Amino acid sequence: MSVPQDLFYAKTHEWVSLDDGIATVGISDFAQSQLSDLTFVELPEVGTEFSAGDEAAVVESVKAAADVYAPVGGEIIEVNSELEDNPELINKDAFGAGWLFKIRVNDESEVDDMMDADSYEELCPDD
Repeated sequence: MSVPQDLFYAKTHEWVSLDDGIATVGISDFAQSQLSDLTFVELPEVGTEFSAGDEAAVVESVKAAADVYAPVGGEIIEVNSELEDNPELINKDAFGAGWLFKIRVNDESEVDDMMDADSYEELCPDD
C-alpha cells in the first residue's frame, strides 16, 4: 500500500494535497484497492460549495459504490474529466492521474484535523 508522506488523509480514505489555498483531492491507494476495479465516477459540478465532510463524489466498482467526502470546505474549481471515460486511472495512479477534484479552500486550518501519512497507515488494516 502506497501512502505518500507529503499528503494529508481523512478517516474516510480521501487524500489532500494543499498548494496556495487549492486542495487537490482523491481517494487513497488503500481505498481503491478495497473497491477493486473502478467502473464509474460521479464528480461534483464546478462552482459547487462544500463543507468539510459533505458528500462530494461517488466512485463505483464491480464490488460496490462508495461516497467520496470533501475533506475540506470550499468551492470546486476543477474536476478530473479524464475519469469520466477512464475511471480505472484511480486504480492505476490514485495519487497522480487519478485525482478527483480541486477545491478552493475556505479555511486551510481544516487540514490540521486530518492525519499525516504515518497516522493514516495505522488506520488501514494490513492485507
